[in-house]
Amino acid sequence: MTELRLVAGVDCSTQATKVLVCEAETGAVVREGRAPHPDATQVDPAEWWKAWETASDGLLDGVEAIAVGGQQHGMVLLDDSGEVVHPAVLWNDTSSADATEELVAELGGPQAWAEAIGSVPVPSFTVTKLRWLRDEAARGADAVRREAAVRAAAVVLPHDWMTHRLAADRSGIEGITTDRGDASGTGWWSAATNSYRTDLVELAFGRQLALPRVAGPGEIVGQTAFGAAIGAGTGDNAAAALGLDLQPGDVAVSLGTSGTAFARSANPTADPTGLVAGFADATGEYLPLVCTLNAARVMSATANMLGLDLAEFDEAAITSSGSNGLVLLPFLDGERTPDLPHSTGLIYGLTRATMQPAAMARAAVEGLLCGLADAVDALRAQGLPVHRVHLLGGGARSRSVQALAPALLGAEVVLPEPAEYVALGAARQAAWALTGELPTWPVPVGKPEPAISVDAAKIRANYEQVLTNTRPLLSQPYNR
Repeated sequence: MTELRLVAGVDCSTQATKVLVCEAETGAVVREGRAPHPDATQVDPAEWWKAWETASDGLLDGVEAIAVGGQQHGMVLLDDSGEVVHPAVLWNDTSSADATEELVAELGGPQAWAEAIGSVPVPSFTVTKLRWLRDEAARGADAVRREAAVRAAAVVLPHDWMTHRLAADRSGIEGITTDRGDASGTGWWSAATNSYRTDLVELAFGRQLALPRVAGPGEIVGQTAFGAAIGAGTGDNAAAALGLDLQPGDVAVSLGTSGTAFARSANPTADPTGLVAGFADATGEYLPLVCTLNAARVMSATANMLGLDLAEFDEAAITSSGSNGLVLLPFLDGERTPDLPHSTGLIYGLTRATMQPAAMARAAVEGLLCGLADAVDALRAQGLPVHRVHLLGGGARSRSVQALAPALLGAEVVLPEPAEYVALGAARQAAWALTGELPTWPVPVGKPEPAISVDAAKIRANYEQVLTNTRPLLSQPYNR
């Protein structure tokens, strides 16, 4: 009997580190672990390593290869010796909102950025965080930021840092690698040309920094202390696309901390509106993507406001006769798409009839899905076919989301079985590195909640009208 070959995939996400050990041939999960991260937008990377040690404890016997999928965009600054000089500034830290406006203007506007890197920076992008730190240091900010701006010798991403930390022979900043999928979210790498724009690093920071080498798909970039080959790794969305084995015409819509809509494409995109980020994927193709800051937590926050648990909230939303014109703009943590980093949430249409838990619950789900429907439409506008939507993430378990999604997203909705698709995609990438071939792993699909018949055009028109009319207000900084 042939001995099973094992690989591991790591998801170093915003909220936790998750580790899956899988059979290399079939993708069957044989072991798994998880450990939380601090709830903050600036985090010491050492916390990720502690979480990795906890999550992987006792899981790695027999593992022959490993790869890391990491939260995109996070800025990790290192000195010459490889020491972290500043807490990692994560994708959901909007401190760089003003810096983003400056950078976009300095290169010549959105069109110039779309032509340069395939995307228009928003505050999530790493390049904007570099400018923010430079400006903070120049203003005489606290000693940590001033010292970081002076000591910084290299800038890497969370998955890059974790991959390098796993390598037994790591030395300073020598040999650090990244991949196309993650590099394409920095703001200084072009997916279309497969090359860095080092001039954009200098534009943002005022001087050059060392950048990781971009490893190829399926490449082995090192070896762990326990003897496993290390795959290139990638960003979380590219890893999820690998885990889902997305095919042409498929769009993944994920409802986690953030909301994302992304699809594989054989060709690069360059959207001057800034809605669609022209990312690369982890296979050598492309992954146009739209991201919102607010997703599943919109439902949990609304449930908390209504004094309901999530099951009661979901029941209220799915059994409601409708929102009756009540509109919730769900920008509770600011927003990335649309580009409203200073915004807050907004409720419009309050009457005695709509000030009811059922109407409010339905409005929250509709508002969440309207934002994601705009994201799917933005992909369509880039010429991408949308035949089927894969609904995933913690928020996809909501019955009301499943029931309303087909009408509001305008496509058939399928429900991949709940799984850690980022870690699964990273494990599939590890198997690729181990065997030299990208394996085909089955993706079980469950049956979503039966669709509810609603007037999707009216719901979306009400949402767009409120967004358009209140956008000037939402653009202004709010004293939180």
